[in-house]
Amino acid sequence: MMSAVLAEGLTPAQRRRFDAEALAGPLGTRLDIAAKRGAARRREFVTAVKPYLAGVDPRVKRELPVARRLAFHLIEQRGVDELAEGEALQKLVTAAAEPSRRIRKKMRWYADLPLRDELPESLYRLRAADLVPVTQVEDVSWVDGRLRVSGHAYLAGLSVRSRRFNRATVVLRGPRWLPPVRLRTRRTHHPEATHGAREAGCNYDWAGFTAELDPRALRWRAALRAVVRGGKRLLRRRATVRDTTTWRAEIVIWSRGARAVGLLRGPVLGRTERPSGLEVRPRWWVRPVWTSDRAFQVVLQPTRAELTGVRLAGERLELAVFLPDRRFTRGQARLDGHRVAAEFTPVEGGTEVVVPLAVESLLAERDGGRLWIEPKGDPAAPVMLGRAAESRTVIGEREITVLGDRRDRVIISAHRIRPIISSAVWEPGGALVLEGSYPAPGGGPEGGPAELTLRHRSGLLHSVALERDGSRFRVRLTPAAMPRFGETAPLSSGNWSIAVREASGEIVPVRMGHAALAALDESPHTVAGREYRLISTRFDVPVLVVAESLPDDEKGPGGLHLLQRSFYPAQRGRELTDATVYVAYDGRQYEGNVRAVYEERVRRGDDREHVWVVKDGAFAPPGARELGFGSGITPTVVRAGSREHYEVLARSRHVVTNGFLPPWFRAREDQVVVQTWHGSPLKRMGNDLPHMSRDPRPPAWHRQAAEVRGWDLLVSQSPWATPILRRAFGYQGEVLESGFPRNDVLSSPDRRELAARVRARLGVPEDVKLVLYAPTFRDYDRKSNSIRFDLEKARRAMGPGHRFLVRFHSMQAAPNVPRDLALDVTTYPDMADLLLVADVLITDYSSAMFDFAATGRPVLLFTYDLSRYSAKRGLYLDLAAEAPGPLLSTGAEVVEALRDIDAVAAEHAERRERFRLTYAPRDDGKATARLVDHVFVS
Repeated sequence: MMSAVLAEGLTPAQRRRFDAEALAGPLGTRLDIAAKRGAARRREFVTAVKPYLAGVDPRVKRELPVARRLAFHLIEQRGVDELAEGEALQKLVTAAAEPSRRIRKKMRWYADLPLRDELPESLYRLRAADLVPVTQVEDVSWVDGRLRVSGHAYLAGLSVRSRRFNRATVVLRGPRWLPPVRLRTRRTHHPEATHGAREAGCNYDWAGFTAELDPRALRWRAALRAVVRGGKRLLRRRATVRDTTTWRAEIVIWSRGARAVGLLRGPVLGRTERPSGLEVRPRWWVRPVWTSDRAFQVVLQPTRAELTGVRLAGERLELAVFLPDRRFTRGQARLDGHRVAAEFTPVEGGTEVVVPLAVESLLAERDGGRLWIEPKGDPAAPVMLGRAAESRTVIGEREITVLGDRRDRVIISAHRIRPIISSAVWEPGGALVLEGSYPAPGGGPEGGPAELTLRHRSGLLHSVALERDGSRFRVRLTPAAMPRFGETAPLSSGNWSIAVREASGEIVPVRMGHAALAALDESPHTVAGREYRLISTRFDVPVLVVAESLPDDEKGPGGLHLLQRSFYPAQRGRELTDATVYVAYDGRQYEGNVRAVYEERVRRGDDREHVWVVKDGAFAPPGARELGFGSGITPTVVRAGSREHYEVLARSRHVVTNGFLPPWFRAREDQVVVQTWHGSPLKRMGNDLPHMSRDPRPPAWHRQAAEVRGWDLLVSQSPWATPILRRAFGYQGEVLESGFPRNDVLSSPDRRELAARVRARLGVPEDVKLVLYAPTFRDYDRKSNSIRFDLEKARRAMGPGHRFLVRFHSMQAAPNVPRDLALDVTTYPDMADLLLVADVLITDYSSAMFDFAATGRPVLLFTYDLSRYSAKRGLYLDLAAEAPGPLLSTGAEVVEALRDIDAVAAEHAERRERFRLTYAPRDDGKATARLVDHVFVS
């Protein structure tokens, strides 16, 4: 490919640019991959690249980032065999992943990378490509007529612990020859920069900065430019035009002998993304703005065209625009790329323009457009909103909006009627009340039932009823206690997008009213150790941001480094406590085998300390009173990742888990780690996956090996599963074939009463039969959230008195389930409860089929991608011969099987019983007792 590109006859400058981008970019990335993938990949890469490097200009290689510079130097200077069989490239690439590896000699900085005794020292010197400022802007505001910009900026790997030898200057650079503007900049104490940095060993507490701009510095420079440009236009016999002048912001850092220059980038979400402008004289504005790549700029902008009014005249939307100080009789308007006829009328002080837009044409457009006025003989002028009011015109089920963007430019768009938030108020208890307008289609008096939805990037969804009163709406939600199947749970950390879901299932985006942005409270509100913020990002898109409130010594890589390298080893040296730590799915769930063990011990009155690890406030474990076992036993709750989390894992005698523990955990000789796992394996896992046998071994292999060495007991569901688990994990210790404790509920004498409570939580009557669809995840298609069979047809086939439950895997995108067709139970806390109430299970390659075997109820296997799944992931079981139900490859087959489910169940009754005896022989309701007796009863 490179030969083909170079054969096109590039100039020397083009060749140097091509080589620099190729070596620093795609070739550098391929080098990183090849260096870690073994001798064969290294040999292939070095052989292919070595001849190319011989033709690269030495200046290009010298200016590459230091890690690339060293690696390509090795490829040029050493033999293919030496590099392929040796570890030099791998060591170099691995070490270069840590940007804090820096050392200083005299007044120069060098990279602390391997092979320093073998390669010239000059190759290690840090150059411009290595010293790129890391910046973030946290506030842009006007104070006493000056623009104040604050945030933090530092050079990765160069700590800034004080003001000494630590300077930063924000510089605005305008067009060509205009002199730059140097802002008055001072360093500030800003420990948040250290918390947010990637380097564990660096301190950036004094990386903060505050810079101030006096607009007068821009005005005289812009005036000078206007004189020059105006003179050129007069020489061409053209009228002078007020023009916009743009300055890009750079930051110059001097830190401990190093100097670097870079663009000022990175606004924090919210108010900083939409800084306001200042009118410095009539119709002249200084506006701080952000580019599409999040770089900061300041523009001095005249208002050459200003909106004065909008009205609907029959089939036309007429916009009135005023052009100050200029008189025109002819011209046209432009809506993005579409030219529109316009009426120009000279008046006192300027020109009035009427722009008629066809409503039908506007409604046909998908995207909004910016409005421009093009007077004859003058450059186009963007229309500014100015003092005009924004407008929304409802036409049928759509609306046409005339709004100002973050730079106050007029944007015209047509779209589905949207809810607009005009008020957002936080109540003292942590509830958030949103109010706004949401006209009914066609301008009717009343809108239909709808609900506000909060969606996480992981796919989690919460809904709250929307109260509508004519064209107004109101909704009240409590982020710290969102309803979830009869209980409450806080929103998990991250960003939650806000939309409205109509009764039809249509999702309508919500926007912030522009008039409400200035007064919007974007400060954090802390409830029960968690922070909640409603912000408006990308100008007017509301987002609810949730984060745990952490102490300073737990924040960022630095806090993590101290906990793992200092605090945790010290705690491991202290005596053990007679406590048990319970960890289910990294602390994300109160469910499964771990839950069953805990509740059995509480039922028996075991009053030793019980500690639950809870991640991100996901649940509150019940005590003896809540479980109905009397009083006296209350569990201890520790937050995952906290100092207490490290302490309890270091000092508790027992640890019960159903998955891998944190990578930093190392079991002590006197600790007992009980691995209950989370299901019998149907799909291949662990060492049986192809990538785990790669040479050299991948990080996942080493991670698993270190984890498994600490296990003292592995729980197995059956004799069939035991050898598979041993091989997949490389485990040689004790295995207890007790059956799975979580499945005891399926055979419990009280299962009818337990099922009634679960149905009550789900809101399903006793006489309704339930069909549970629970597929596993697809490694090759995790973003898919579609249901591959027709739920509506399936419901009609089963007749009245049936309802579908849909539960997707936590590693698959959350499903989009129509509310009138099925109940989405993806976030229901415990799968065992759902298996208890399900009358039919539809699954594919999930371990749920092994658990459901204890019920004896029918199972359908919807294996539409069996051949692909088997090839990609691999299965331990021949489903055609061993499955407890029919294999169905199309949605139509699923519908037909459900239509005659009783006959299908009778036909496969013998297979189900054989399957139960083979793969779940000890799920008899006593598995928990066997495990607790084995581990906790001396």
